[in-house]
Amino acid sequence: MRWHSLTYNRGWNSALENLLADKKSRAVPASRVGRLGRMAKLAGGLAGGFIAEGSRRLAQGERPRARDMLLTPGNARRLTDELAHMRGAAMKMGQMLSMETGEFLPPELTDILARLRSDGFSMPPKQLQQTMTEAYGEDWEELFYGFDAKPIAAASIGQVHRAYAPDGREIVLKIQYPGVARSIDSDVDNISGLLRVSGLLPEGIDIKPLLADAKEQLRDEADYLLEAEHLKTYGEALADDDRFLVPEVIEDLVREQVLPMTYLASEPIETIADLPQEDRDRLCSALMELMLLEFFGWRMVQTDPNFANYRYKSETGQLVLLDFGATRYFKAGFVNGYKALVRAAIKQDGKKLIKATEKLGYVVAGANDEYTQLVEQVLLMALESLAYDGAYDFGATDLPARLAAYTESIQDFKEFWQAPPTDAVFFHRKIGGIFMLASRMKARVNIRELAQRWV
Repeated sequence: MRWHSLTYNRGWNSALENLLADKKSRAVPASRVGRLGRMAKLAGGLAGGFIAEGSRRLAQGERPRARDMLLTPGNARRLTDELAHMRGAAMKMGQMLSMETGEFLPPELTDILARLRSDGFSMPPKQLQQTMTEAYGEDWEELFYGFDAKPIAAASIGQVHRAYAPDGREIVLKIQYPGVARSIDSDVDNISGLLRVSGLLPEGIDIKPLLADAKEQLRDEADYLLEAEHLKTYGEALADDDRFLVPEVIEDLVREQVLPMTYLASEPIETIADLPQEDRDRLCSALMELMLLEFFGWRMVQTDPNFANYRYKSETGQLVLLDFGATRYFKAGFVNGYKALVRAAIKQDGKKLIKATEKLGYVVAGANDEYTQLVEQVLLMALESLAYDGAYDFGATDLPARLAAYTESIQDFKEFWQAPPTDAVFFHRKIGGIFMLASRMKARVNIRELAQRWV
């Protein structure tokens, strides 16, 4: 069946009026020149803030450090606002840097970039209309009934709208921001250049391999045809697991810039915090078990741990899984190397932990004994949940505070720092997100038992 477009147009016009007054709606700079101009404006604004803060402190008789003058509250607002405005790879890089390279960046900058995980603007009506016209033609509205022009979510690569498919099913449309795919390389280069010139990245650290891999990963995330395949793969793999729900792709409506899928009514994952302890433990255990299955079983991991990618269907007690753009494949050698690391962690064997990390691509050899011992202590601490015989209480642990204290000590050994291997960066991103969720939900999970099934 095909819904009459008159009903749609009334809803569209009403939604347009609402969007015009929406302060969170800002046009995405689509051309390379436009995006470069935004970066130049950002650099100029940061420099202006730097000079103003330096002059103010010098007038007060202070001798401020360059980093302190750069990381002012005003510059923090400029950075987060501009990256959120640009969206695409620029915003995604900010999100990734905040989670994966926190040990290398000043805490102030990490906090600034972390805000990008929740900040996001939507496209204005004209740009949204143009994107949908390019995807489906001038009469695109005849395909959908009740298309809601106001997005239910807006992120770095695209935004999500609700509608009804021609067959009457309730669906969501993931619509990519214009210019995102073709601006990935330049965005990544510009952001890394800005951080390097500003002095916020430590000297001597070669992040070129990390940046090259980030570009490749971001290209995959911007490929909605590829994401549709990932979505179908996960749906088929988990079809018999009643703990999880995965949306179904509406295949005949998939386009390069639009990914339509069935709508699954659910609540934010944070709502499980109000459930009894037993339910919180069960749900977080399920997510950790799925992560281990992805990595050790399938060698295919959805590596974006954003809480918005997990939902809870209260009526059935099931977890809804969303957004498979950041799906990454891992080589057997890396996965097997990680098995050795897990075995060493379970036995709390520090020496074998060091050997396992070196096989994974970390560089520890050549460092002095003091630094090697420090790394060993940090690894044992970070992986203590694997050694714990029983349900590890993520809500009661003070592990983040203890690790933060050791991070301060690592600052004294910058001459030994190396950029982490990219496979580890993306997998640790997933681990960190799942562990953070378990901590927020005050869940208790027997990680050791789950991991031993694989190693």
